[in-house]
Amino acid sequence: MRQRQTILNFPSSIIPKYRLVNKYKFFSSSLLLLAVLLNPLVANAVDITEQLHRPLNNSFGRQSRDDADALLRVGQQQYTSGYPEKAIDSGLQALETYQLIGDLRAKGLTYDLLAKAYIQLGRYKEGEDALRRQLAIARDTQDFQAQIFVLNNIGTLFLQAGEAIPAGKTLEEALKIAQNVKNVEGEGLSLSNLGLVSARQGDFNKAIKLYETALIYRRRTGDLRGELNTLNNLGDAYLAAGNYQDTIATYGAAMGMARINRDRANQIRAIDGLVTAHTAAGRYERAFELLQQRLILAQELQNLPEQLRSFESYAQLYEQLGNYPTAQNFYERAIILSQSLEDSKKEVLLRDRLTQMLKRRIKGTGD
Repeated sequence: MRQRQTILNFPSSIIPKYRLVNKYKFFSSSLLLLAVLLNPLVANAVDITEQLHRPLNNSFGRQSRDDADALLRVGQQQYTSGYPEKAIDSGLQALETYQLIGDLRAKGLTYDLLAKAYIQLGRYKEGEDALRRQLAIARDTQDFQAQIFVLNNIGTLFLQAGEAIPAGKTLEEALKIAQNVKNVEGEGLSLSNLGLVSARQGDFNKAIKLYETALIYRRRTGDLRGELNTLNNLGDAYLAAGNYQDTIATYGAAMGMARINRDRANQIRAIDGLVTAHTAAGRYERAFELLQQRLILAQELQNLPEQLRSFESYAQLYEQLGNYPTAQNFYERAIILSQSLEDSKKEVLLRDRLTQMLKRRIKGTGD
C-alpha cells in the first residue's frame, strides 16, 4: 500500500469556536483544542511499537490482508462522505488485522484515518492518541515525511487547546526535521503553523514574518490550498496589528485566488476578513458589497450555516451604524435559520443580541 500523509486542516478563523472540558474540549472565547500529558502517551507509543515487532502470523494468509485493505478503503470513503462514526468502525476492524500481521505502514495509515474521524466527532483525546501512535510508527520506520506532518497535526491540537508553548515546541521539532531532510512542503506547513503560535501569543510582527517565509515555500511546491490558508493567516495578523492597507491587499489576493480555483472555504474566509477591515477603516459601502457577495455564494452552495452567518454579519453591521430596524430584520432571519438548523445555542445568542439592541434603541428614543 502506498502511504499518503494527511494534514488536519484547522483554519485559524474557526479555532475560537469550541470549548474544552478538562483538557480535550474547546474554549469558546479563545482562538482553537487539546492539552495533553506527554509522558504517558510516549510510553504507550513505545509499548505499541514493541508489540508490532512480533513475528508475522502467516495463518491469516493473503486473504486477511486483502480484507483489511478493503476495510481501510471503505473507512476512507466513509470519512470523505461524512460518516466518521462508520469510518472508525471500519478502521478499528482493519487495525486489528494489521496488528496481528505486523504491517506497520498500514497501521500508520489506519491511525491517520482514525485520528481525523475522532477529531471530526469532537473526540479529541482519542484523536490525539491515534496521532501519537501514528508518530511512533513513523519514528520506528524512519518515515521522516510522516513525522513532519503528524507533528504538525499534534501541534495544531495543542494550539487549539490554547497551549501555545507545547504547540510551539512540537512544531519546531517538525520544522527541524523538514529542514534536515529538505522537505519543502513540510517547511512551509511548519512555518505557517508557527506563525499561528506567534499570533496566539500576541507577537503579530513575528507571525507576519513567519507567514511571509512560509508563503515562499508553499509557492515553490505549488501547494495552492496551503498558500491560500497562509495568505488568510497573514491577513489575520495584519488585521490584528492594525495595518489595514496590507490587510486588505492580502485578503484581496486570497479572495481572488480562491475564487479562480473554486476554493469556497478560503474565499468566504477572505471575504470575512475584508468585511472586518473595511468596516474598521470606515468603508461601509465596500463592506456591504462584500457581504452581498458572501450571501450569494452561501446561497449558491445551499450552505445554510454560512447563510446564517451572513445574516448575522449584516445585522451586526447595521446595528453598528444605528440602523436598528434593518438590523432587527436580519437578526430575525438569522434566528429562523438557527431554528431550521436546530442550533439552539446560536438561537439563544441571537435572541439575546436582538433583545439588547432593542433595549438600547428604546433607551435612545426615551432620551
